Amino acid sequence: MKPKEARRLGIMERVLAGKVSIRQAAVLLGLSERQVMRLKKGMKQEGEAFLVHKNRGRKPKHAITHDVRDRIISLASEELKDASCEHMAELLEELYEISISGRSLRRIFKQAGIKNRHSRRAKRRKRRSRKRMPQEGLLVQSDASPYAWFEDRGPKACLHGNIDDATGKILALWFRPEEDLYGYLMVLNLTVINHGIPVSLYTDGHSIFFSPKKDKLSIDEELAGKTVALTQFGKALEELGINHIQARSPQAKGRIERLWETLQSRLVIEMRLRGISNIEDANAFLPVFIERFNARFAVWAADPEPAFKPAPTSERLNEIIAFREERTASNGSTISFHCKTYQLIDVKDQAVSLAPRAKVTVLTHLDGTISAKYGDKVFSLREFVPQPAPKAEIRQAKPRREPAPVTADHPWRQISPIAPKPSTPVEAYLEAKRKRFRKYAF
Repeated sequence: MKPKEARRLGIMERVLAGKVSIRQAAVLLGLSERQVMRLKKGMKQEGEAFLVHKNRGRKPKHAITHDVRDRIISLASEELKDASCEHMAELLEELYEISISGRSLRRIFKQAGIKNRHSRRAKRRKRRSRKRMPQEGLLVQSDASPYAWFEDRGPKACLHGNIDDATGKILALWFRPEEDLYGYLMVLNLTVINHGIPVSLYTDGHSIFFSPKKDKLSIDEELAGKTVALTQFGKALEELGINHIQARSPQAKGRIERLWETLQSRLVIEMRLRGISNIEDANAFLPVFIERFNARFAVWAADPEPAFKPAPTSERLNEIIAFREERTASNGSTISFHCKTYQLIDVKDQAVSLAPRAKVTVLTHLDGTISAKYGDKVFSLREFVPQPAPKAEIRQAKPRREPAPVTADHPWRQISPIAPKPSTPVEAYLEAKRKRFRKYAF
């Protein structure tokens, strides 16, 4: 018998003995006089057992059955391992048709001796928090999180993402093997397509966002107006008209840092339940997950009017959000790119004439196609294959002419008699004269 029932029994025994009146018993027990009279009548008929609650020992109709309890404990140890009680309650109702509250799950785990890492949170260091922006789209935080998203089923990956500061809404997510420019350009592209152009973008100081040469400028150089070249990502933001803000610490962009903690718990478990173990399948699942996540956690902005600017046309956006590489035109109006020679082709499928040494920007788009920007126009590229030079005609060698035979009376065969050597200088002079004139004789 519980203490409350034992106290009630002692007072009612005094009522039955006539030592305490009905009114006094009602005051002592905190009941109405009618209830005290009911208890007195019941004790006369059934004795002390009447004071025990009739539902004691009976199982409620809405109680969780032993089979369901065992199923929950089994799932919590395997498929739903490391999930918080609230997240597990959502997954049980969605995937296993088990409707149960997070509080009931917490009680079941406590009775079964199962420890949950989310049951007690560590004390957070008190910081002065920044108020949310009043409008959606005023400030978007961007970051990436390398993590074992597929656990031991697949390779490590890096999740790139954008989150709105005003609502906490996930704007875009994209998996890549590692943190790189392609991942950030992809989430920027998805954000602009699905929501519009934000006013500002908040990132860390990674070299993808800001040139490392920026820190090397002295104060005098900055006052003189010297600047460093924008990165590929910075050029895309400049053309879209997005203000780029650098965060000086991880706490400054705490909203997206906390998002990674949530996703490393929820997204990992949901991909485990669906057997997702590679980047391609994970990227295909992300839109469904983002929609459900935003419906569960996003809040309303103070100002319901969004600050996103309209997105440009798909052709213009495809031109802005792309990889850019400068090339110099050759004298033959061609450019070289990745060990191949290309010509610029206009809408009439004609090759564009380029000035010698002209600067051409080659654009590699997110879908892998390439084009080129020359001046203010964008042209498609066609690989240029030089025509082989015509082969020279092979001339047949003329037959060698046999030399004419030398006859016996040929002058070459005539042996001139050896003239006697001159004996005197006069004769030698005359002989030289004769040889000279003999030379020109016909």
